Amino acid sequence: MLWRGCDAVVALVAITFIYRHFFRVNPTTVALTFLVLVLLISAYWGFRLAVAAAVVATALFNFYFLPPIGTFTISDPQNWVALLAFLISAVVASDLAERARREAESANRRRRELERLYAFSQSLLTNDNVLQLLNRIPTSLASTFGLRWAVLMVDVKDTIYRSDPSANPDVGTLRTTFARGEMTVDAHASYIPLRTGVRTTGTLAVSDPTLSRETLEAVGSLIGIAVERVRAVDEVTRTRAMQENERLRSALLDSVTHEFRTPLTSIKASVTTMLSALQLDHSQQTELLTVINEEADRLNRLVGEAAEMAQLDAGSVKLDKHPAMIRDVVDAAMNDKKSLLQDHPIEIRIPDDLPAVPLDFERIREVLMHLLENAAKYSDPGKPIVVTASVEKRGVAISVADQGPGIDTFEQALIFDKFYRGKNQRYSAAGTGMGLAICKVIVETHGGAIGVVSQLGHGSVFTFLLPLV
Repeated sequence: MLWRGCDAVVALVAITFIYRHFFRVNPTTVALTFLVLVLLISAYWGFRLAVAAAVVATALFNFYFLPPIGTFTISDPQNWVALLAFLISAVVASDLAERARREAESANRRRRELERLYAFSQSLLTNDNVLQLLNRIPTSLASTFGLRWAVLMVDVKDTIYRSDPSANPDVGTLRTTFARGEMTVDAHASYIPLRTGVRTTGTLAVSDPTLSRETLEAVGSLIGIAVERVRAVDEVTRTRAMQENERLRSALLDSVTHEFRTPLTSIKASVTTMLSALQLDHSQQTELLTVINEEADRLNRLVGEAAEMAQLDAGSVKLDKHPAMIRDVVDAAMNDKKSLLQDHPIEIRIPDDLPAVPLDFERIREVLMHLLENAAKYSDPGKPIVVTASVEKRGVAISVADQGPGIDTFEQALIFDKFYRGKNQRYSAAGTGMGLAICKVIVETHGGAIGVVSQLGHGSVFTFLLPLV
C-alpha cells in the first residue's frame, strides 16, 4: 500500500510538472486529467487510495492552476464551486470504480468456483465403489479448491475420511451439523451437511471458510448425490449378481438334471429287464451289463466335472508344472478319446523342433480331451479333425479344428461361460456345458489364453496359448 501511495503521488506530481512547464492548457483539461488518474487508481488499487489521491489532486489543482497561482487561496467564488465539484466527482467516480472492481473480482471468483465445482463433479463420477469414493473425496476436494485439508464423515459413523492425516476438525461440530442439517462456520473451518433431497447423509468439513456459502452448499449436495449414486450402483450390482447366481443355479440344476436322468434311465431300464421273469441268454445279459457300465462311467464323469469346476472356481487346485512336449500331451489325450474319435480321420501338424513347454501334463491333457471330444461330438462321421501347434510371439499355440456346423458370433462370446450350451446343440448332444469353462480356467491358470474362431457352416477352430516361461 505504501509503495502504491508513493506511485500515485509521483504520477500526480508528474502531471502537474508537465502541464506547468511543457503544455499550456486550461484548468478544465488539468481537472479531467487528474480525474482520469484518480479513476485508474480506484479501479486497480482500491477506493481508499483513490480518495487520498483525489485530495492531493485537489490541492495541486488549487495551488498550481487556480488563481491566484502559488497559493491555496481562491479569489473567484466560481473556482470554489469548480474545486468542490472536482473533489466530489473524483470521490464519487472512485467509489463507482471500486464497486465495479469488486463486482468484477466477485464475478471472477464465482467463475473460478464454478469451474472447480465442475472439475470436482467430474472426479466424483470416476468411482463406482463406495469405499474408494469416500477415501478419494477429501483429497480430490482439497486439491481442486486449494484447501489445506478436508474431512468427510458419513452417517455419523466413527470412521472419518481425511485429505491429510494432520487434519483435526471438531468432531462434535461434525455431529451437530449432521443432526441439525445446517451449515456451521467458525474461524478455522466450515462444516457443511451433505444432502440428498431433504435428507442429511453426512457432514463435510473444510479448512477454508472463505469459499462462498453457495459453493459450499453446492459441494455438499454434489457429494451427497455422488455417494447415494454409488450406493445405488452397488445395490444394482449386488442385485444383478444375485440374479446371475440364481440363473446359474437354475442352469446347473436344469443341465445336471437332464444329464443325470439320461444315464439313470438307461441303468434303470437295464436292471429292470434283468430282474424281470424273462429268460435272457448270455449275450443279452452282457449287453445290458455293458449299458449299465457305460452309463455308470458317464455319471461318474458328470460328477467329476462338477466337482472339478467347483475346485477350479475356488482356486484350490495347484498346478504341477514341468517341461513337456506338446506332441506327447496330444497323443495321451487322443488315446483317452480313442473310441470317440474312431469315426473321424485325425491330422496332426506339430513340428518336430517345437520346444518343450512348462505345463501341468494332466491338466493340459484334460483341455485337449475336452476340445477333441467337442470336435468329434459336433462333427458328422467322416469329417476330419486337425490338431496343430506352433511357436507364437508369446508362447506355443495349440489348435483343434473341426468341420462341424460352426458357432455364430453371438454365441462365441458365451461358450466359455459355465453351463452354457449352444442353442442348436442343447438337446441334440450330451454334455453339461462345463467342459469349455474348465478348459478356460486351466489355461488361464497356466498364464495363457483360449479362444475360438468359427463360421457357420464351415466349422470351428479352438486355440489356446501357453507361455514358454
